Amino acid sequence: MATAPADSSKSASQPLLDFTAGQVCRAVDGWHAVLRVGSVEHRIWSKQPLNAGAHYVAELRLDRDFEARAHAATRLWRAMNGRVPGPAFHRLFKQRRERLRAAAAYHAGAAYRSIAAALFGQKRIPDRAWKTHDLRSRTIRLVQCGLEFVRGGYRKLLRPKRRDE
Repeated sequence: MATAPADSSKSASQPLLDFTAGQVCRAVDGWHAVLRVGSVEHRIWSKQPLNAGAHYVAELRLDRDFEARAHAATRLWRAMNGRVPGPAFHRLFKQRRERLRAAAAYHAGAAYRSIAAALFGQKRIPDRAWKTHDLRSRTIRLVQCGLEFVRGGYRKLLRPKRRDE
């Protein structure tokens, strides 16, 4: 997000909603905000501090994430104008949900065995030979991939799976 030029008051830029009700944090790369409009949270980033009553425009890079960014910008615009934001960009697949659940459980201090029991069911977890069981290896991979998402690969969640990945 960027502040709209002064002469753009007649343009289609919209005043930002009450961002003080959301969360605004300063980071090394700029300002990050979470705006709650109705039941939907919208995440925005700005180079400059956010000012109440200012008009903003969306700047979207023409890169491989453009489609997801344009969809998110449209949803925010619709919500700011009192319309239904529409559907999310795409559904989160089961394996990606499992990765995030595994990472969250790991961060909470859960052991791999208890994470596996929560994901796959206690009946599938062996009493013996856990160290060599395939569910243990699968659980560890899910945790590692989930932690990769948390460390910055989260944009992979937004992209549909591509053949070249």
